[in-house]
Amino acid sequence: MSENVNTENVQDNNSNVDLLTDGHGHERSMATLSLAIFGGIFILNSYILLYLLPKQPYPFFFSALIGSLILAVPIIFTSAKELLKGKVTMNSLVALAVVSAFSSGNFQEAGIISFFLMLTIIIETKTASGAQRSIEELIKLTPPIACQIINGEEIEVDVLELKIGDIIRVRPGDNFPIDGKIIKGESTVNQASITGESIPVDKVAGDDIFAGTQNLTGSVDIEVTKVGQDTTLGQVKDMILAAESSKSPIVRVIDNYIAYYTPTILMIAGLAYFLSSNNEEAIQKVISVLVIACPCAIVLATPSATVAAVAAAARLGIFIKNISHLELASKIRTFVFDKTGTLTDGILSVAKLQGVEGVSPAQLLKAGATAEAHSNHPTAMAISKLAAEAGIKLPEVDKFEEVHGKGVIAYDGDDVIRVGRYKWLKSLGLELPEEEHDPEAEGMSVVHVTVNGKNLGWIGMKDKLRKESGHIIDDLRLQGVKHCAMVTGDRHSVAVNVADKLSLDHYESECLPETKVAYVEKVKENSLVAVVGDGVNDAPALAAGDLGIAMGAIGSDIAINSASIALMTNDLRRIPMLMTLSKKSKIIINQNLFIGMLCVFGGIILAMFNILNPIMAAVIHTISTVVVIFNSARLVRTGEELTFEENLKQKEKTDEDEEVEQ
Repeated sequence: MSENVNTENVQDNNSNVDLLTDGHGHERSMATLSLAIFGGIFILNSYILLYLLPKQPYPFFFSALIGSLILAVPIIFTSAKELLKGKVTMNSLVALAVVSAFSSGNFQEAGIISFFLMLTIIIETKTASGAQRSIEELIKLTPPIACQIINGEEIEVDVLELKIGDIIRVRPGDNFPIDGKIIKGESTVNQASITGESIPVDKVAGDDIFAGTQNLTGSVDIEVTKVGQDTTLGQVKDMILAAESSKSPIVRVIDNYIAYYTPTILMIAGLAYFLSSNNEEAIQKVISVLVIACPCAIVLATPSATVAAVAAAARLGIFIKNISHLELASKIRTFVFDKTGTLTDGILSVAKLQGVEGVSPAQLLKAGATAEAHSNHPTAMAISKLAAEAGIKLPEVDKFEEVHGKGVIAYDGDDVIRVGRYKWLKSLGLELPEEEHDPEAEGMSVVHVTVNGKNLGWIGMKDKLRKESGHIIDDLRLQGVKHCAMVTGDRHSVAVNVADKLSLDHYESECLPETKVAYVEKVKENSLVAVVGDGVNDAPALAAGDLGIAMGAIGSDIAINSASIALMTNDLRRIPMLMTLSKKSKIIINQNLFIGMLCVFGGIILAMFNILNPIMAAVIHTISTVVVIFNSARLVRTGEELTFEENLKQKEKTDEDEEVEQ
């Protein structure tokens, strides 16, 4: 896969605010943050000087002036550029507020407005670097060097030089660099990065393998069938790019009307002047209209609530990459979940020990773990882990043999222990009873245990459901979600079992990345869709959904970069909490806008009738701004009960650990 990644066609269409960023990405956003902090220090310093040196106005005055200029000049400059292009946007509204504050000599107010706006821009601006980072992580999955077989000799070559039909050798522990077909050897392959399967797949000659998947147990020779962009992993990269560039922007309602605000206020001020009985009254009215019309409360309505919502989300372990997606979360009516690592733990564990008559579960487990102790197959690791947790002491076997894709044989003194698949043991002539039911139909992967040809029983393994999975499905339905579905690369039997337990509305099994994207695109035709996943194979679907939610704490960097929102903890309860936060944010923003507009338009009416003087206008203006900020601050406590519960559990666990140590 070429490392010369072209991301020029990736556009950031999700933010209609380009102030101070202009598409320069992460570096420009950091420069904006540095500028905001630098100017904010001067504004804060002016308040300190005013308190410490109330009789010496010059230090306070110059500190406020410098801070406000640092913060306001870029905003006014950007607004001027837009006006020269014939555009009147939110920037023009803010510039009017800043200029009004400057004209009244209140440099602190001008600086504070500018500071909040710059912080909001940094939060709202989504750069195209997310797709770039996703692709860089994809490249890391494929080794740059391959071992090519030429005339029976192994020669290291650059992966980019491989052609269709070439033969390469891949050893245990290495990732496959290309798509191909096994022509020699057998192995177990972890292909969760592409298919999402929780259980590694046994591969033999004739089976296909995918670039980016991991060879676990055996050395295999591969015939190259696809290279570069044509590989499955290359297609994943292309889908990320396509989905990133196809997202449409969410246009804020207030921006649709902002172009009319400035000329309307100027017309009202002019009308107030001409309707006045004398010049003194006219000037008073005009000043009052301009002061009360300074839309600080309206401008801060969204950003103040946004900052509070992001703070609450951060405390809950929810990373919101683009603030517009916080608004979108409350509108989602369809959720599509990945299974492995999302609805399940993503770790294979023993689910059932079924011994024959006269054989206890402990005896069955000891025999199975004795044979599997020297294997690194995920099945063996699950059995060995349970034996260790149960405190079972295992004997050291005299000889160990692993039969790829079938099972293991261990020699313990005179005992021969075999652990493996039912068909393999039957093919050896061992007497196994006909199964009354198929354990795999229950979503389990099963191995049978025999000692000296005698059947001891079987061990069933599952990828366990997360304990909160069932609850969050119910919570989402209470939030108004109409359709909950699951897409997985796992077997049909596993998908059926999980879907039934969680009462999901629909499921798709044995899915490749493109299958998941196709399903997401299909359901998007009827409703807004949120996709929840954690793996590389989920990245295209995460990017294709209206809202992508990555399991960040355990998920791949590729999934996180392709998603809109990352959960930095493993707790799925954050998803309903995200929707609650989104709904509360919307309510708070609407309340703030109502407060701001009531003060502005009510104040203008009072000023027109000369009831409101400039001093009263300034007081009302200040009060409305403070009310909006404090109203927004209520969002910070959203989800407090969830973090309190977690802190309580952590404290109880710590206390228990201390008691054990004592």
